Amino acid sequence: MKDKFFDLKKEKQDRIINGALKVFALNGYKRASTDEMVKEAGISKGLLFHYFESKKGVYIFICQYSAKYLAMELSRAVGMQETDFFELQKQMELAKLRVMKNYPYMQHFLNQAFLETDEEAVTATEAEMDYASKVLQQIYAKADLSKFKETVDPSMVLKMTLFALNGLMNDYIKKEPLMLEALYEESAAYLNMLKDNLYKEE
Repeated sequence: MKDKFFDLKKEKQDRIINGALKVFALNGYKRASTDEMVKEAGISKGLLFHYFESKKGVYIFICQYSAKYLAMELSRAVGMQETDFFELQKQMELAKLRVMKNYPYMQHFLNQAFLETDEEAVTATEAEMDYASKVLQQIYAKADLSKFKETVDPSMVLKMTLFALNGLMNDYIKKEPLMLEALYEESAAYLNMLKDNLYKEE
């Protein structure tokens, strides 16, 4: 049935995708309601199940779609020759901004999907989340970690950076209208500050 979903007009596809993304992102798999999804999308529950059969089917599709869409935007935004950790992260944030222009809750959904604990959801989307994880790992593997001060643990920097950026995004996504350029500028400012303080002096 998923193939037939792409026969729908793009505008309707995106309404359904965005409705599911928002409900899953804000509630997690177990608490997510298909009633809320169809309300957000402006469609009937029968139509949703016609294409995806169940909530699990919707979740699997959304994971697949999100992982592939983000990977596509990352491939466009991240420079082939870039090796600076913070510049790579800025390019990744730019990719997320492009994603959020069409799918405001997609990155938030992926962040939550990585933390999902429901066994049914985790098992059903293991391949998709593994793919998304590998895409990110390949980008971080390009970083030249020798630029950090000897006293700095790069793995802790990555954890701190993602925690800060995800928290910032969570704050912005609650605001109307969603100010994506302001989100990127503030994210870049944090990354520049960290770079100035954590790299060796040239």
